[in-house]
Amino acid sequence: MTDKRIRALGLCSGGLDSILAAFLLKRQGIDVEWVTFTTPFFSSEQAEKAARIYKIPITVLNITKPYLKMLKNPPCGYGKHMNPCMDCHALMFKLAGKIMKENGFDFLFSGEVLGQRPMSQTKPSLRYVEKTSGCAGYILRPLSAGRLPETISEKNGLVKRDLLMNFTGRSRKPQIELAKKMGINEYPGPAGGCLLTDKGFVTRLKDLFDKQDNYAEDDLLLLKYGRHIRLNEKTKIIVGRNQSDNDSMFNYYHVDVDILIKVQKIPGPIVFLYSAAGSSGDRADILAAASICAGYSKAPRESEVAVDVKTPAGCYTVKVIATPPAENSKMMI
Repeated sequence: MTDKRIRALGLCSGGLDSILAAFLLKRQGIDVEWVTFTTPFFSSEQAEKAARIYKIPITVLNITKPYLKMLKNPPCGYGKHMNPCMDCHALMFKLAGKIMKENGFDFLFSGEVLGQRPMSQTKPSLRYVEKTSGCAGYILRPLSAGRLPETISEKNGLVKRDLLMNFTGRSRKPQIELAKKMGINEYPGPAGGCLLTDKGFVTRLKDLFDKQDNYAEDDLLLLKYGRHIRLNEKTKIIVGRNQSDNDSMFNYYHVDVDILIKVQKIPGPIVFLYSAAGSSGDRADILAAASICAGYSKAPRESEVAVDVKTPAGCYTVKVIATPPAENSKMMI
């Protein structure tokens, strides 16, 4: 064994497997740190929480730009919906590998378990990730190490292979038992968390890719909120479902770009309008959006309703008859 401190950088999702992988290395005296990634499709929240609880240093990277490039054309294709699991993992390890080299870490690790996921955690897929990421031999998977080829760190004596696990399959029982032995009692359930596996979200994402040539990260984040209604090929509106939606949407409201629509003095949704006509919008589209906005509000039916329209160029009021929500079903994305 070398005299210098051995340092390992782990990919962390914040789940139990990530935590266990780090603890298996820590008990060998290895200094561990984590890196986690965020995009509009998954967050770093659970990973940051785990880092706080277990006092493991963590680096958070927003990788939206390279992720979108990969997502448009993943070499290994998609899972059930639009989840490019193998190429997603390869990209993450590629970026982690760069950090490893730049900051003097000895190897990478993850909490992946052989056979736990049918697409991304088979032996062929793990080999693909290593080869594609450019980190072949440097990725240790402590929970399944006994069932995988020796890594460079094991061959060089940096890690004691006999102190690692040989878990396989989808059962969580071995991990839960190990957690009890290690005193790990705070961790989230094994829920997915990637929106690219959600059919409704993916339908909206495909519509965005198909209809808009240009979009910002906030446009992708807004896909999580509200009702998305396409008025025509060039115009889409987002209608808040409740107060929580309204509040979340406001986080992505840009007064110098967006068109905001809301019924005057009556509880109801906010509406964002996005149009190829630009920040002024098309008059017919704005009237349609205002009618839909009124229809989802508590405004009286079949009566004229005053609706405020706020554009970057200025504010004005239109009067419309509310469109019943049932009439929007065919336009719903």
